[in-house]
Amino acid sequence: MNAHANGLPRVAVLMGGPDAEHDVSLMSGSEVARALDASGRFEVVPLTIARDARIDAAGILALRPDAVYPVLHGPWGEGGPLQEILESIEASHGVPFVGPGARAARIAMDKGLTKRFAREAGVRTPDSCAVAAGEALAIAPPLVLKPSNDGSSVDLRICRDDAEVVAARRELETRRPALMAERFVSGREMTVGIVDGETLPIIEIVPRTAFYDYEAKYIRDDTEYRLEPALPAEVAAEMHRATRAVFAALGLRDAARADFIVDGEGAWFLEINSAPGMTTHSLVPKAARHRGVEMPELCAGFVARALARARAAVAT
Repeated sequence: MNAHANGLPRVAVLMGGPDAEHDVSLMSGSEVARALDASGRFEVVPLTIARDARIDAAGILALRPDAVYPVLHGPWGEGGPLQEILESIEASHGVPFVGPGARAARIAMDKGLTKRFAREAGVRTPDSCAVAAGEALAIAPPLVLKPSNDGSSVDLRICRDDAEVVAARRELETRRPALMAERFVSGREMTVGIVDGETLPIIEIVPRTAFYDYEAKYIRDDTEYRLEPALPAEVAAEMHRATRAVFAALGLRDAARADFIVDGEGAWFLEINSAPGMTTHSLVPKAARHRGVEMPELCAGFVARALARARAAVAT
């Protein structure tokens, strides 16, 4: 490790970036930096990446970190490109990072590809298809039209009939090169966090908006979160199994959050977030707190595991 004046390992917390979820990343990154500082185990160096900037390995190494905690959301920050930089730093300088490697990050960011891995792992997920401009969809409404490589419900549209599909496609295809149509499943919205391969308590999300959109996630304070909601035991078990199966199939690590819809048939897996939010509204911290794990312990644990991976790599 680098020699720092206070003798503590230095952690670079990266936030911001060029993706649509820049502002969410700033909120998450600030909470992570605050939590790591509160743990008393690390020297924390926050680094905000501007919307119009890309950071390279040299920019990160200039901070002389012993570990890197990226808290970016979106295709560049959590979908592989940043992870490729971090992998190069780890390979050349032995500086580990929190979260998945580049391959796992790319798969998790691609909703269609993630669903394919889920099906191969025996996890039930609604039918879907890629949306090609000018071509008919293989799925009839009601359906959900959404970017296949973004999060936080950015640009998600629920289309009840053909007219709504046409209007949504006209709006989104001009600015979204990768869209996916997914069969709409009406039911209860659930999410399951997972930390180091162990699932957290189920949370039911009850938004006051039409669905759990960006505003409900990060701005409004009237969304209800029901921890360990009343569910048939077999449905709860199905969600826990599915979350662990997808986490393992994609090769994820540290933390993730899987989203589900529960209807009369059971639980339907929708997607998995490989860099779950860490804001005051975010669900992995809520579920961990329900288990008695507060943010300082949660975030410090992720960094400790990253450092342990680095030590193990050197030992081998």
